[in-house]
Amino acid sequence: MSSEVAIAARGLGKEYVRDQFRITALQDVDLEIRAGEFVALMGPSGSGKSTLLHLIAAIDRPTSGEIRLFGEDLCRLNDRQLAAWRNNHVGFVFQNFNLIPVLTAIENVELPLKLTHLKRKERLEHAITALRLVGLEDRLHHYPRQLSGGQEQRVAIARALAAEPSVLLMDEPFSSVDALTRLELHGLILELWGKTGLTILLVTHDVEEAVYLSDRIALLTRRPAEVAQVFANALPRPRQPVESREDPRFLELRHELLTRLLQPT
Repeated sequence: MSSEVAIAARGLGKEYVRDQFRITALQDVDLEIRAGEFVALMGPSGSGKSTLLHLIAAIDRPTSGEIRLFGEDLCRLNDRQLAAWRNNHVGFVFQNFNLIPVLTAIENVELPLKLTHLKRKERLEHAITALRLVGLEDRLHHYPRQLSGGQEQRVAIARALAAEPSVLLMDEPFSSVDALTRLELHGLILELWGKTGLTILLVTHDVEEAVYLSDRIALLTRRPAEVAQVFANALPRPRQPVESREDPRFLELRHELLTRLLQPT
């Protein structure tokens, strides 16, 4: 893992105005993630986890504070520069697959690449490479309706990886699939992470998922959210789907996180 800082949020705040009400989603959030690190983000429902992810992805702008990705101050970029930065540096995997039903797998993966400088031949090469990475080279021309839920999410992951981003942001990406498929996708993400050296930030409500995948786990408070605590994960790598979950270090961290998450506030 590099000592370079990939993501740095300092004093980050976000307010929304709904009708006549002002809602503070985030307040003074400080979080630093090193290049190549895998960090899970947890917290109570509605605490602002997705909001924070959207700010890091340059999908939304903060109300206060600053956010830097690999030293670039996103708050100083105009909308056009921000869109270019997002297209070239950030991959995003949503909770729902968000695939377009009338497009094939390769067309779904190629679609966001049309916003980049790549020519069509290059876009297709990138899409094929990404689908090969997720094990779907034999499903290039299948439509979403012809794929299983796990395969659809693999296409969504390929789409996020196609532009070769430096940061991969994932918003509860495995919550829509069954338990066994989820374990398979965990293995896929760890394999891809090992191959690419990506910086990954994962939002999840699943404590076991957070412990199994991550290097560290950042815990948000209730809204207005700030970072309450960051837990180091001593579970050794490489991780195994059964053995790692029986490791005393896994059980200890799971217990610590559950205890903290279930504390009344």
